[in-house]
Amino acid sequence: MSDYTFSKVFKNINFSEQEFPTGEYEECSFQNCIFRNSNLSHSKFINCDFESCDLSSIKLGETSLQEITIKNSKLLGVVFSDCTNFLLSIHFIHCLLDFSSFYQLNLKDFKFKNCSLKDVDFTEANLKKVAFEDCNLIGATFENTVLESADFRSATNYSINPAKNKIKKAKFSSQEVKGLLDSYDILIE
Repeated sequence: MSDYTFSKVFKNINFSEQEFPTGEYEECSFQNCIFRNSNLSHSKFINCDFESCDLSSIKLGETSLQEITIKNSKLLGVVFSDCTNFLLSIHFIHCLLDFSSFYQLNLKDFKFKNCSLKDVDFTEANLKKVAFEDCNLIGATFENTVLESADFRSATNYSINPAKNKIKKAKFSSQEVKGLLDSYDILIE
């Protein structure tokens, strides 16, 4: 790791046109920045905020994301499973996360608020106590996923096979509970 940057604001920078400097970023804010297809591998972000950014298809090999908040941002096709799992903590608010992967990650206590999670892969992830507040989960994959005490009460369009996931004490709304029966190929009217 090279440079250490503390409490700096990055505004309106297009990192897609220049190489993102590998380093450690603490308490930094990234506003209206474009990271599309950028390589953030081997960097460390601690207590950083990303707002109104395009982080689609970023590379996160061995990237550390600790206490991160991402708001009003686009993160299409991001493979979060390439991140360092140690102290991984991200809160997503009003984000577009379609086609991303959280395969085998420990996402315990994560928060997804008003997010689009279409075709996202949560296979073998630990989603214990995760909140999916007002999230669209159409096509999201849950297989061998720990969903204990997860909150799906305001989430929509999920399809979860209770036989292939741990769902003890997970919370669901009565309107969307049909998403637990999809795998049984039964009709509910």
